[in-house]
Amino acid sequence: MDTMDRTVVEPNSIATGSLLSLETIAAHHRVYVQVWCLAAAATAILLLTGCRQESPRMFEPNLVQAMKYQVKDSIPMEQTSADVSWIVDRMFGTPDAPALPEVVTKDDDLASIVDMQNLVRASGRLDVDGRGLYDMHCVRCHGVTGNGRGITGAVLTPYPRDYRMGVFKFKSTSRGAKPVREDIAKLIRNGITGTAMGKIAELTEADIQSLTDYVIYLSWRGELERMLIDDAAMELDIEGGDRVIDPKLAESIDPTEQSKFTEAWEYAEEFVAEIGDAWLEAEDDVFEVPERPANLPIADSHEEFVSLSQGPQAADLVASVERGKELFVGKVASCSKCHGETGLGNGQTTDYDDWTKDWTARVGLDPANRESLIPLLARGALPPINALPRNFAEGAFHGGSTSEDLYRRIAVGIPGSPMPAATFLAGEFEQDDVWHLINFIRSLKVSEDEAAVAESPSA
Repeated sequence: MDTMDRTVVEPNSIATGSLLSLETIAAHHRVYVQVWCLAAAATAILLLTGCRQESPRMFEPNLVQAMKYQVKDSIPMEQTSADVSWIVDRMFGTPDAPALPEVVTKDDDLASIVDMQNLVRASGRLDVDGRGLYDMHCVRCHGVTGNGRGITGAVLTPYPRDYRMGVFKFKSTSRGAKPVREDIAKLIRNGITGTAMGKIAELTEADIQSLTDYVIYLSWRGELERMLIDDAAMELDIEGGDRVIDPKLAESIDPTEQSKFTEAWEYAEEFVAEIGDAWLEAEDDVFEVPERPANLPIADSHEEFVSLSQGPQAADLVASVERGKELFVGKVASCSKCHGETGLGNGQTTDYDDWTKDWTARVGLDPANRESLIPLLARGALPPINALPRNFAEGAFHGGSTSEDLYRRIAVGIPGSPMPAATFLAGEFEQDDVWHLINFIRSLKVSEDEAAVAESPSA
């Protein structure tokens, strides 16, 4: 074995210009073949004996986030990406051994955001008792890293959520705020109507809370990674040799070098705390839906809408629907611009969500020009697909179907999507008018029989 160690050639020795005799090259080749044969034999023995050796899983680095600056500004980002990955891996651990940064665990408020026992239950592999909830229920779509690139992610429309941007579409808080944890738990508990994320009947409430914590954990980790890359691209002289962090300095006996390492590490911790504070502040940012106007019939489902339309409040409901239609096609609310004059989702259909715009339009790339996107697609970006407006004839609402859910979608908008917050204008479009819009939207649903007639070719 000692002889073999001494005769191994550095992989790049020939490419870098080292002069080797033909005899030496041949000797190295023979050693390589011997080593390969030994490795192959060992592998065969493991397979035949039923032994399985699994390498530790690691989170994928966000190469797209780094590469977009290289594409946009010609900044070499390889070292920056490696440095950032080093930081987040040491702060947050691995998919099988999750961790929380010390800046979190030593602060009672930040530590309250995520429960470590819940992380342990949700993380890990399926074949480990008491663990693997995320692997069992989420990883196929959302991916190990929470980047929406699971094995089925690319074929789903819409794509599974990429948690790393720290943006969640369906929540009870104001547009720029984080969701409260119950917003995430609600989606896990009930599924998301009209998407591949269905309700999982076998989940217990303890499972739901564990998965909620794990989603927050993945988002926290991923957002830190993005922030460190962004900050490096904007603040450091990367081409001049500046680095986010140099891990070797941690072991240096030079006080100046140790200080540089500590400063870089504490800088990353400040970002961790900033993200954590945003999660803590979510409870204060809950959007309070106004009370429903007295004597205005408002349905919480299509079935209830039908019932109201046949009851004593039918005339009031008709008037409300007419007012809602007027607003829907009007210039102020302007719902029809995207959803179409009759709410079939056939208005503006060529826009994209913020997850796509983040690495395309915002760095000067046209999402429709696939050739220009190849460097980023090769590093993990999913091909751009249009963000299609809701077709109200289907009667399906991703973010919840109660009238309060719909009110929030209209008033606050949908973060990460082209749907903006409402712009209220005294005398033309006021807060109470949202209830009329909701009634109008409810009126657009067609039954399955009606839909079949509409889709069938004319006789």
